[in-house]
Amino acid sequence: MTFLLFLFLAACLWYGHAMNSVRNTRVPVLIQYTGKPSAIALDEQLPDTVMIEVRDAGSRLNSYHKETLRLTIDLHPYIHGDRGTIHVPSDALRRSISNILQGTSRLIETNPEEISCTYFTEQEKSVPIVSRCEVLPAAEYQLVETPTLSRTRLKIFGQDKTLQQIDTIYTEAQTFEQLCDTSVLRIALDIPRGVRAEVDSLDLTVVTERFTEKKFIVPIRVTGVPEGRRIRLFPHEVEVTVRVGMAHFNEVQPTDVHATCHYSPEREDKLDVELSYMNPFITAAWVYPGVVEFLMEQ
Repeated sequence: MTFLLFLFLAACLWYGHAMNSVRNTRVPVLIQYTGKPSAIALDEQLPDTVMIEVRDAGSRLNSYHKETLRLTIDLHPYIHGDRGTIHVPSDALRRSISNILQGTSRLIETNPEEISCTYFTEQEKSVPIVSRCEVLPAAEYQLVETPTLSRTRLKIFGQDKTLQQIDTIYTEAQTFEQLCDTSVLRIALDIPRGVRAEVDSLDLTVVTERFTEKKFIVPIRVTGVPEGRRIRLFPHEVEVTVRVGMAHFNEVQPTDVHATCHYSPEREDKLDVELSYMNPFITAAWVYPGVVEFLMEQ
């Protein structure tokens, strides 16, 4: 027990000395680039991480390992003309990194020391986007409206000859099943080879609601009857079943549905019943019976 006690005290003293002693350590800095016009393409990828060597007390260096350093570099000042070289010199890079370090820390080294890459300008074209996604609501659910993409057009960049052959950008073909309520789905775009796009994926918003059925008894209206004659139908009323979202159940009335038979001399004793409705909350409708008998009277 005595040995373990002194071992614990020695460890505490060593840790305290390590936290207060000044030394060097290497930590990564994640880089995010802004200010690059969409039409500008790079011949090679810019580094997304810079390794730096920092000198400071151990307690402060420990904080760099707990929380990743992040640096944003604006490329706009380094782009001039349609073609050239993006060059972030070492002094500018060191100055930017020093600004995100603690005041007591000293930057010893950066790797790479500078950032450099050639660039050129590509041709630009705006094309419509067409979805190839199939959306299947869950049982007892229906679509409230047509699923919508977060944008309808997309800018693509490339050589003029390649762009002339592209008139539409499609989403990847996917099927989404068992959807209920409101869903926002991430959809990848099918970008042709040889071109770049502003984005490589979009959001597809799908709004569904639970539906129910509502039944009505409505009279049948006959059209096309010759003048001076009258048609008697058997039956003269039909049962209509409509599908409606539960939130709009009370907003659908029998007067919203019309049952019609069109008289034709070719039909001897039966007429087909056709349904029509203008209420936007009705998504489907069925009629029974679908055929009625008739008798022509003078």
